[in-house]
Amino acid sequence: MSKVDQITEYLQNYIVQDTTVPRNIRKAASDAIKFLKEKDKENKVKAYSAIEVLDGVSNDPNMPMHARTIIWEVLSELEKVE
Repeated sequence: MSKVDQITEYLQNYIVQDTTVPRNIRKAASDAIKFLKEKDKENKVKAYSAIEVLDGVSNDPNMPMHARTIIWEVLSELEKVE
């Protein structure tokens, strides 16, 4: 399993499926997953697209702390993708 696949699965399991996370943040995570699953682009391009989406919601005041921590972890891992 590639790093991008692991990140996608992590977002799906811990953000998208968590009903305690506000809907707009789950939507951003879903959008990031869609970018990461695109077949016709390089991993680096997919990662930067996902970073842009997730960075926009990372400072949302309504986000629970556990979700914020997960988003920051994912952003950190996405920055390492080559």
